[in-house]
Amino acid sequence: MSRSCLAVILAAGDSTRMKSSMSKVLHPVANRPMIAHVMAAIASAGMTNAALVVGRDAEKVAKAGSLDGISVKSFLQTERLGTGHAVLAAREAIAEGFDDVLVAYGDVPLITAAPFVAAREKLAEGADVVVIGFHTDKPFGYGRLLVENGELVAIREEKDATDEERKVTWCNSGLMAIKGQKALSLLDKIGNNNAKGEYYLTDLVEIARAEGGKVVAVDAPETELTGCNNRAELAVIEKLWQERRRHELMVSGVSMIAPETVFLSFDTQIGQDALIEPNVIFGPEVTIDGGAVIHAFSHIEGAHVSAGATVGPFARLRPGADLAEGSKVGNFCEVKNGKVGEGAKVNHLTYIGDAIVGAHANIGAGTITCNYDGVNKHQTVIGANSFVGSNSSLVAPVSIGDGAYVASGSVITEDVPADALALGRARQEVKPERAKVIRERALAIKASKKAGK
Repeated sequence: MSRSCLAVILAAGDSTRMKSSMSKVLHPVANRPMIAHVMAAIASAGMTNAALVVGRDAEKVAKAGSLDGISVKSFLQTERLGTGHAVLAAREAIAEGFDDVLVAYGDVPLITAAPFVAAREKLAEGADVVVIGFHTDKPFGYGRLLVENGELVAIREEKDATDEERKVTWCNSGLMAIKGQKALSLLDKIGNNNAKGEYYLTDLVEIARAEGGKVVAVDAPETELTGCNNRAELAVIEKLWQERRRHELMVSGVSMIAPETVFLSFDTQIGQDALIEPNVIFGPEVTIDGGAVIHAFSHIEGAHVSAGATVGPFARLRPGADLAEGSKVGNFCEVKNGKVGEGAKVNHLTYIGDAIVGAHANIGAGTITCNYDGVNKHQTVIGANSFVGSNSSLVAPVSIGDGAYVASGSVITEDVPADALALGRARQEVKPERAKVIRERALAIKASKKAGK
């Protein structure tokens, strides 16, 4: 759409009902602040200018609302005198002369670009005000959208509606689009002659019609317009977001055995033919390539899993983990800032941190890369086709050459050349009958203590 547009996002709420020490719009959905979800939808709708109306945690909200490709200006709302008053906090931005002005809220993180695009299309067709509404089978408490001959004639609040009007199931979401040329003049006409003495944005319908303007409504899915006022509603929004994203991924070719148990992040990318088993959690910045398998009860964050690789069950991939094609990180393993080469196996009970594991290497159970000396992190390099026996400790910085063999139970503190065998363990000694002596002595001490009581 070639028309210019300013999105005014109201995000100055005090979080009173959230019972929180931070602004409501900073609370995350799928590991992303609510306000950032709204900004992403605005960007997807083709808008490049936004005005954030902020209050509590103003700087943090502005930072969370920043997005590449959008010019964002923040405006502080010092008083809470209604939605109409809040929009006018961005007067300076509105006065710049955009074709369209769109009003959104920072606590509707399920919104997509589609309702914004539909509203702007109506402005382009000649409407002066466009209200975004939704149909619901539970309209109680919402303002009803009353339409005659295709035009919106009123938004009737529940308390003011007649019995017949209360039967209307098309309701007001609060989101609105205004013709830019008329935006300030219409907004300035909103009065506060009501019980609360506040300036209501919904009055624009009556004001615009009184001036002979055209007012219409467009429809959007109810779930997209779900707002958040408390922690219970936040949990519902999280559930709805997860359901929507899981569905999108499964339709795109991802298999999930028990999708309701898989939790995704806002930026999780999963390729076609990947399999996600039950009870898997994805943190931010995860890419799973097609054909990979993530077994049950795994936790993945900041990681890349290549095609044909397998993870888990009960595995943890931390930021910087990068698994090449056909590699394996098995049960009760953890990888942090580690590259696991093609076909390499980190089978079980192992920690790989700040390390490079070469192609087709085999890392035995209980192996640890000792990467931290109490002050600094150091790297371990394990060569291709090498074998590290079970219960070995590799004390970084250290390298194991290609094709080398580390004997089980070794503590390796020096580099191991290619194709060499390294043993770093004490020689075993066997003391005949010594266990019997130790046991009898312990029993005697125990009996003595008991007798002395």
